[in-house]
Amino acid sequence: MVMCLAAWAVPGGGHVWLGHRTKGLIFCVVLTLMFVTGLAAQGRIFPFDFSEPLVGLAAFADLGIGLPYFVAGLLSYGAGNVRAVSYEYGNAFLIVAGLLNLLVVIDAYDIALGRK
Repeated sequence: MVMCLAAWAVPGGGHVWLGHRTKGLIFCVVLTLMFVTGLAAQGRIFPFDFSEPLVGLAAFADLGIGLPYFVAGLLSYGAGNVRAVSYEYGNAFLIVAGLLNLLVVIDAYDIALGRK
């Protein structure tokens, strides 16, 4: 279970923990760059507002990236600029980075259980 928490917190961290260093480092670099690209494209890190279900789901997806989510929040990134041409692309990058990291966590869990 601790391995899953590490895998969520640091993209690719679970794979590194399990000895798959190259794969883990690739996940770390690619997913973090995807998240940073979303921020650079002026995407929005969505708030947890479940009165609008899609906004709540997007917030959960954003949180899936782990520590970069909290670092961006501390540095006040991710406010989003609706007027920016790249706003929707930025949102897509942020959401997909979080969801892909959750898939990477599941993959690390499967490896830990010997399913892969």
